[in-house]
Amino acid sequence: MQKILVIQTAFIGDVVLATGLLETLHRQWPDAKIDFLVRKGNEPLFTDHPFLNRILCWDKKKEKYKNLFLVLRGIRKEKYDLLINIQRFAASGFLAAFSGAKQIIGFDKNPFSFLFSRSVKHVVSEGPHALHEIERNHELIRSYTTLPAGKPKLYPSATDMETVAGLKRGPYLCIAPASVWFTKQFPSDQWVSFLDALSPSFKVYLLGAPGDKPLCDSVAASTRNKNIENLSGKLSFLESAALQKDAVMNYVNDSAPMHFASAVNAPVAAVYCSTIPAFGFGPLSDQSHIIETKEKLSCRPCGLHGKKTCPLNHFNCAYKISVQQLLEVLPA
Repeated sequence: MQKILVIQTAFIGDVVLATGLLETLHRQWPDAKIDFLVRKGNEPLFTDHPFLNRILCWDKKKEKYKNLFLVLRGIRKEKYDLLINIQRFAASGFLAAFSGAKQIIGFDKNPFSFLFSRSVKHVVSEGPHALHEIERNHELIRSYTTLPAGKPKLYPSATDMETVAGLKRGPYLCIAPASVWFTKQFPSDQWVSFLDALSPSFKVYLLGAPGDKPLCDSVAASTRNKNIENLSGKLSFLESAALQKDAVMNYVNDSAPMHFASAVNAPVAAVYCSTIPAFGFGPLSDQSHIIETKEKLSCRPCGLHGKKTCPLNHFNCAYKISVQQLLEVLPA
């Protein structure tokens, strides 16, 4: 296999999970040129990546469809031997179907799957034998390799590590309190209660995107714990991952920072509100903890993805989680 393109233009957490597939492809074909197509804004995840050949970007926000055709033109020029489309939406299917690649693989739920060389059944299920997303992605290449599904991996550079080195003096925790979806986000007053109960020996760093700064400011201002620094919007993706790597614990929602932690094998405590780990998006670090309500709720999960509000207006899936559950996962 000489030239491979992987397509995943979804949100950042999905892109991080897709890196597990990149790891497997590289192990299977170490001399292949592997390109990765992502949505514009996610490409900084792959700065100085050690084995990716090129990062292609699709700008979805500005002249979306004009840019889609420009991306297609660039793909067709490359004459890929293998194209793997992880996404299940029409735009990525269009790119794959008309890519001119010798072999095209994607999931059967993609509207253009009838034009692929091979389509793979996409299964999201609950229960003890539910597949993780990295295993679902691996199904796309199972006919090519007997290697196990690769875990997601990010590669912070020496510069990224140096940027955060000064923050690592003494034991510290990272908390990423925000989420795009309301029902995936542990409530801010619950984070405040947790911070109030923490030992003052821990330095706490609040992480997030620039848009998360107001939430992080509010949490920091509301707690009695003053050993807190709000870094939201101040660190790049890879710098955040570099900081998470050596934390005593990383507290996250079911969101991208959880996958960042997995991708540098950092200790992680993932708080699940409306969603459940059985959907296949759980943490993969060697030291991983799932924190969720111990009470059986008939309304949980209320959907595969988060919602803008609790459908029943009580948000019990979040408020039935105790602060003690968060404290219990800290090393003695």
